[in-house]
Amino acid sequence: MSTKPSRASSTPPSSLTERRKAATQLEIAHAAAELFAAQGPHATTAEEIARRAGVALRTFYRYFRSKQDAVSPLLAAGADEWRALLEAAEPGTGLARALRTAVEQSLAAPDENAVQALLRTRGLLRAAADDPALRAVWYRVNQESEERLVPVVARLAGGRLEPVQVRLVAAAATDAIRIALEIWADTEAGVTGEGSPAVLAIDCLRQLLGGMGALAPDGDGEG
Repeated sequence: MSTKPSRASSTPPSSLTERRKAATQLEIAHAAAELFAAQGPHATTAEEIARRAGVALRTFYRYFRSKQDAVSPLLAAGADEWRALLEAAEPGTGLARALRTAVEQSLAAPDENAVQALLRTRGLLRAAADDPALRAVWYRVNQESEERLVPVVARLAGGRLEPVQVRLVAAAATDAIRIALEIWADTEAGVTGEGSPAVLAIDCLRQLLGGMGALAPDGDGEG
């Protein structure tokens, strides 16, 4: 998932204390992402991250088990953004169309904030190439996103898909974004146009869902 801030998380913090906690976690996550991109996880300490975020080291460890885990709120925010966009699809919208639209919107770069979020994701993925612990955080966030996507896909499918098909669609959609971001991060392609995350993700989605004829009845097959 990209590190784009969520505009419409389906589970926003419910109290002032929780909102402050979430804000602190994001500040730490931003600090960790900046340091990882600049000097790599191996050269970064938890103390440096805490200092850059303006919090005490004990506050850092209250929220995160490791320095790599500190970026998980940023990655999860991108997953929340993508899931919220899919949840917002009108009932009756074809599942394939809803998936494509949500993917395109979640990886779009309409403003500087979105551009910087994608570039931050690229920096994290490049840093993760040499850091197994950071890769593990990336995979964990994607797995959690896939699990939370299942009921959303089931609702949009409107009973047309078997449970195993719902799971396959959720897995394919999540992997389409993950693979697209990983491929893009390994190139110098821009955030829009040919080779961009959105273009790559739509192609991945088309190929991953290509064998699922059950999506065809909604009249929204890939074409």
